[in-house]
Amino acid sequence: MGYDSNFIVQMANLFRARFPFAYISTWEEDRVIDQLSYLSQAVEIIKTPRKLITWSQTEGIIENGIHKSKDTKSPHKALDFIENYKEPAIFIMKDFHIYFGAENRSADMSVIRKLRDLVPNLEKSLNPKNVVFTSPILCIPTELQKEITIVDFGLPTFHEIKEVLNDIIYANKNNERININLSEEEAERLAKAALGLTLQEAENAFALSMVGRGKLDVESVKDILAEKKQTIKKTGILEFIQDQPKLEEVGGLENIKRWLMKRDKSWLQSAEKYGLPSPKGVLITGVPGCGKSLIAKTISSMWHLPLLRLDMGKIFSGIVGSSEENMRKAIETAETLSPSILWIDEIEKGLGNTNTSGDSGTTTRIFGTFLTWLQEKTKPVFVIATANNIENLPPELLRKGRFDEIFFVDLPTRKERKIIFKIHLKKRLIHPDVKGSFNLNESTLDQLADQTEGFIGAEIEQVVISALFEAYSNDRSLELDDLMRVINNTVALSVTQSEQIREIREWANMRAVAATLQEDRSEYTETVSKSASNFNDSPLDDIKSTRGGRTIDF
Repeated sequence: MGYDSNFIVQMANLFRARFPFAYISTWEEDRVIDQLSYLSQAVEIIKTPRKLITWSQTEGIIENGIHKSKDTKSPHKALDFIENYKEPAIFIMKDFHIYFGAENRSADMSVIRKLRDLVPNLEKSLNPKNVVFTSPILCIPTELQKEITIVDFGLPTFHEIKEVLNDIIYANKNNERININLSEEEAERLAKAALGLTLQEAENAFALSMVGRGKLDVESVKDILAEKKQTIKKTGILEFIQDQPKLEEVGGLENIKRWLMKRDKSWLQSAEKYGLPSPKGVLITGVPGCGKSLIAKTISSMWHLPLLRLDMGKIFSGIVGSSEENMRKAIETAETLSPSILWIDEIEKGLGNTNTSGDSGTTTRIFGTFLTWLQEKTKPVFVIATANNIENLPPELLRKGRFDEIFFVDLPTRKERKIIFKIHLKKRLIHPDVKGSFNLNESTLDQLADQTEGFIGAEIEQVVISALFEAYSNDRSLELDDLMRVINNTVALSVTQSEQIREIREWANMRAVAATLQEDRSEYTETVSKSASNFNDSPLDDIKSTRGGRTIDF
């Protein structure tokens, strides 16, 4: 078992300084006992070696695996035992919170008084004695707030989880029914994916993958993410996104794809030799319906990391003070499950207009909490924020250092429209009765792309779906005329919201990087110049001559 050096040193300092009581809120009491058992005999750290003694309401005092007395099941008897004990010792008191008034219970004031009376004995004892309370619930009575020190006990480190994984691999190396196929890098990825779980949860996830799939490989990450989903569900604020499209399902946007692919695995140890920090995140703005949310979901499948969506509506609770606590809880959960991806959809709806005073400053306080964390976070939580109306966002959020990059997603180029049509048609034209004689070739895609200039990706998808409904209602295969008929009857968003799109582009020209490659953008401009005369001063004329976003290709 690996040991958390920071925790060991912190506890050693508390023990040597004769702090009477320490409180560790954790589900992993066995792991705490293991760590303190090591510390109790680590002379170079703790100086005076001590016996490790545990207590629980069901077993009483246990020393070296021996029950000292059944009478010590009583908290008063247990505390008497500690008071009269003459040797150096660390006493671990399990689930003592039940006497402190946790979960709406009545506090046992006689036990609390006994603990206060015990403080001088612990501080001045000839041989050092320290008491450690362990419980999954943090509850400290007001009377003991000055005597008890709260100690954070983090979830297992990468090295601890890697050790568990190695033990499982070693134990099953000769099992013919289980195929273990992991390179060193894949094993590291698997262990990193399990960060945020307890040792027991991580071991369960590894075992479940071997039992369910008969193998342990890099795909076992999915089983680990399923285990993490249980943790996320309990928060009620974050949503675990399971439906994660592949990179191939995103039409175009090659520039942002390249940027993301270059940062894959950057949270692994292999990136440390380059001195690289984990990427902070990206802000994606642009025309609605052009793939911002799709990109957010794609990162998860590309990087094999859990995707958590933060619903800003759930952050703003009706109870005073709870909104700030909800934001802190969401951040804490994302960090607990790191490395992870935190997706904030339409961030401007939650954090926009922070200067208004209609909510008594709640939005401003939540924004400040989020901004500070975004700037100073050290754990690998990649934040992807999407926004349609970027002008509503506070300028503090947009300055360098908050996000690694700001990307602008524009209307699809001709080349991108061809790819989007191909993706949606291939995905649906699977059954031979539906495909019939429909020929999905370059000529067909060229025709469709030429007729849909100014269409967003969501509109192209609806063109395909509506055309298939037409074929379905007539009980026949899809025809090109079905698609053309729907296209001619569609009024594109770029026409109905041309002014808004022009304003977004003007903002993005100096402040954001184009999500589309320069070569594709050039091709779009050429196509526009050839076909401009066909639009006859349409509202689209104003927005098709230029495209938003700085020209930087990754």
